[in-house]
Amino acid sequence: MKMFFRTASFACTVLLFLLIFSPSAPAADKEFLLATTTSTDDTGLLDYLAPKFTAATGVSFKWVATGTGKALKLGENCDADALLVHAPGAEKKFVEAGFGINRKQTMYNDFVVIGPAADPAGVKGKTLMDALAAIRGKQAFFISRGDDSGTHKMEISLWEKGAPPVPDKEQWYVQAGQGMLATINMAAERNGYTLTDRGTYIKYESDHQGNPPLKILVEKDALLLNQYSVIEVNPARCPQVKNDLAQQFSQWLAGPDGQKAVAEFLLMGKQVFTPNAEAR
Repeated sequence: MKMFFRTASFACTVLLFLLIFSPSAPAADKEFLLATTTSTDDTGLLDYLAPKFTAATGVSFKWVATGTGKALKLGENCDADALLVHAPGAEKKFVEAGFGINRKQTMYNDFVVIGPAADPAGVKGKTLMDALAAIRGKQAFFISRGDDSGTHKMEISLWEKGAPPVPDKEQWYVQAGQGMLATINMAAERNGYTLTDRGTYIKYESDHQGNPPLKILVEKDALLLNQYSVIEVNPARCPQVKNDLAQQFSQWLAGPDGQKAVAEFLLMGKQVFTPNAEAR
């Protein structure tokens, strides 16, 4: 009986030691919340980066993936510690209004216009502006994110720039109000077009074993650059935010290790994001 209690006591001591000193699971006070876009989640980028960041710093993070507009609102309401988003104009206003600090550009990919291989509006080979005009002229289905995301903001700016007005009252223009993959699937169901970031398209392509219903029809236009930046939520406005942890993430992602990790993240053997922190 004495041996049993000694053994049990020793086991409890070992367990307590492991709970206190084990490096495998960061404590709750070493975890922060990142508000980000659906593209960084859908592509698997964050699942790829998270363990690398934790191994380097001992800090972990959870994330909520939504449109950039909603992510910025989470920061404005002090409901996140850091943001990883892709709407430069809205981001700059967010910082100028005092909601965020230390905005750093980190990586980019590009937007593409995708549609059915049959291309009912005949946009393949056209410039971006001519392609939008052709979609309008043919009244081909165009599925918009319609959710104030970075992609939606970009799409609206493109209609306003080259083929105004925004056709949001037209029957052929459908606002999904959903994330990027859901919007792409809706476009495929309607045999229509949509604007997507290339990273999410590669994920969509991989989900269909390299032969998806929708194809890239317009790409590599200078207007289609898709820049991502990391922003810390301003602790002067939100005293409860974990700014020290957010700052560690921002510095790591914009630093050599984070930039290397971004460059090495592949889907179907393709680079999804290009690091460009040094280009600030």
